[in-house]
Amino acid sequence: MRILVAGLLAFSVLIGLASPAQAALPAWPNVRIGATGAVVQSAQHLLRHRGHTIAADGDFGSGTEAAVKQFQSSAGLSADGEIGPLTWPKLIVSVQRGNNSEAVRAAQVQLNRYGHGLVVDGDFGTGTHNAAVAFQSSHGLTADGIVGPNTWQALIGGTPSSGGSHSLPLARSALPRSEYDDPHHDYPAIDLPVNNVPAYAMVSGTAYRIDQPSGCGYGIRIAKGGVDYIYCHFSGWSVAHGQAVTAGQRVGTTGNTGNSTGPHLHIAIKISGTSYCPQNFLLAIYDGRTPPAPSSLPRTGCFY
Repeated sequence: MRILVAGLLAFSVLIGLASPAQAALPAWPNVRIGATGAVVQSAQHLLRHRGHTIAADGDFGSGTEAAVKQFQSSAGLSADGEIGPLTWPKLIVSVQRGNNSEAVRAAQVQLNRYGHGLVVDGDFGTGTHNAAVAFQSSHGLTADGIVGPNTWQALIGGTPSSGGSHSLPLARSALPRSEYDDPHHDYPAIDLPVNNVPAYAMVSGTAYRIDQPSGCGYGIRIAKGGVDYIYCHFSGWSVAHGQAVTAGQRVGTTGNTGNSTGPHLHIAIKISGTSYCPQNFLLAIYDGRTPPAPSSLPRTGCFY
């Protein structure tokens, strides 16, 4: 009998060693009134998917709180208006290739937190599928491209290496770090030498299109908290005028429109019309650090 038991224990150990390691899932976050950002925006898209007519603006205000309470009551939960570990599992919706819905938008917003640069259009096509597979592969999940309960929890509960609230305006592979500390030619700004590549929102905010043939050309102004993050010389836009965007979301394609001597992406940060040097802000994002407050950035020393 002892031999049999020992054999079974040994077999169990071998089976355990042979089994693939399961990814440890992060805890569901708690979001409530006053919260802002991509996690709130995804929750709003999921509430919209379930029929609640609220804006998906990333701002957890009284309207979102009321919608959460209604959803919680209908789901048999305590209606406290806070989205936490009991509410998230009921709120999420599994989505996969071929779906087109607000729930897909919620997934796309989350994938963009991790640098995938998707257009948040609600269409679960090849790009969204590939992004989901890449995220799953890098987080120890089954890489089937289906955004189900475990993938949702890893997306929403996880923290991107960039911190999630900021993103480089270009894919990390587009330029080396050394390009992000270059001076501008005559005022606080920076010109990044690229052409026909995606440009991404540095922060979450409201995007407004710029169309100035004799100046910025096609561009985007992202407004957040009294700060304007300005992009110029696009070849085309990826967002509508007045659209809420999240950090890492694609907002356009770089180009050479407007008053430009060659293809590049012009980046400026302005507060009440005053230009601030963006170099330290961009370098901090590149290095994975929390960037300095725009108001603390220098207004001189970053141009020739």
